[in-house]
Amino acid sequence: MGSASPAVDITVRPLVERDLDETARIIRLAFATFLGLPPDDPRRPADSDYARSRWAADPSSVLAAEHAGKLIGSNFAANWGSFGFFGPLTVHPDYWDRKVGQHLLAPTMEIFRRWGNRHLGLYTFAHSPKHISLYQKFGFWPRDLVAIMAMEVPPAPAYSAAAASDSDTAYFSLVAPARRGELLVECRLLTNAVFEGLDLDREIRSVAQQNLGDTILLFDNSRLVAFAVCHTGPGSEAGSGVCYAKFAAVRPGPRSANHFDRLLDAIEHFARAKSAAKITAGVNLARREAYQQMFVRGFRTSMQGVAMETGAADSGYNRAGVYILDDWR
Repeated sequence: MGSASPAVDITVRPLVERDLDETARIIRLAFATFLGLPPDDPRRPADSDYARSRWAADPSSVLAAEHAGKLIGSNFAANWGSFGFFGPLTVHPDYWDRKVGQHLLAPTMEIFRRWGNRHLGLYTFAHSPKHISLYQKFGFWPRDLVAIMAMEVPPAPAYSAAAASDSDTAYFSLVAPARRGELLVECRLLTNAVFEGLDLDREIRSVAQQNLGDTILLFDNSRLVAFAVCHTGPGSEAGSGVCYAKFAAVRPGPRSANHFDRLLDAIEHFARAKSAAKITAGVNLARREAYQQMFVRGFRTSMQGVAMETGAADSGYNRAGVYILDDWR
């Protein structure tokens, strides 16, 4: 590929609202260029948007890189309590190999230190030594493959009417405002049982406040046993015609597999209600049981990457017996 391009003077600053349209354009251009795809790749809805919704959730967590007053890249950090991750980190192709990524990562690590996350991660391309080498400089090491899976929404089964009225399933958007704080605590207790301090409060609130989809809540004898934060529709991370389960978790216990299956049923029902033709979700392959259940149901891998993490090889929540869906793109 030839020698690296010369470094340029880079300014890193908080990303502001006026940057969002150009940020979204650079994100699409960077990924399409790297993967050899057209920027208007039909496999991703044109009205999906990573930039605006993530920035709106917490503007202080998003960084912009500029050269000579021109926006050339960005990075988004996410705070899930004790766990933090970043992405997408993207740079305009004209500025590749000029250390822009390193300029964005140093202040990103300062954000994580400010938040006090005790475990960090990211998703990147498993076939790219350049990406992996960059992130290793900041203490991230390759761990497990991550499958980005998709399934066409099947026709409604004969029992769909009964499922729709299942008193053990609820939607966060339909819960009385006075009850929402209590449910956020219940979600926090559930994820804490999987990984101490794991907290999806920001994601749940962001979806509700920005009308990006909904959070599905699954109960068993009035006890929360699973939930799924789902994006769907224009302006969400899914876009039109897609239901994206950005995060889903099941309470650990002897009935976890059964509850996970019920949660997948509920996600299917939600997708149909929103006229989505496809469901997408990510799963780390160390969570083998979750991956296997999705495969049996009909999900297939559409893209595969690698999770890079800080800490010891057995740290974090990517392990057998954990029923969590997520990807850190």
